[in-house]
Amino acid sequence: MNGSFLLDTNIVIAFLAEEVVVVNHVTAADEVFIPVVALGELYYGAHESSRVRANLARIAELSGTSDVLGCDVATARRYGRIKSQVHRRGRPIPEADLWIAAIAAQHGLTLASRDRHFAQVEGLPLAVW
Repeated sequence: MNGSFLLDTNIVIAFLAEEVVVVNHVTAADEVFIPVVALGELYYGAHESSRVRANLARIAELSGTSDVLGCDVATARRYGRIKSQVHRRGRPIPEADLWIAAIAAQHGLTLASRDRHFAQVEGLPLAVW
């Protein structure tokens, strides 16, 4: 599977768990990026876990060897448009996922996720791994 992908938090977790299907997709991709928002969710999960140090170390290693995309004014504009679209439909999605969708849209990336609510984001290419 060729292409450029932004990985949602659940895909990053599956990758860290070495799920074969996800590892194969990531390996076959032309480019793979992680949104800074997903890192925040991972850090939160690590601090809530029973293995805080080990999980923090894994996240630090991942973020040090991955292309991480952050947020800027252009991201905020896309976030506002996406949130308005899903709000008008009466089907809100979690705030963190709105930011992740905005980052994917801003950079023209296909979002790899297991969350089907991303299908509500108009024009966002989605890969369900």
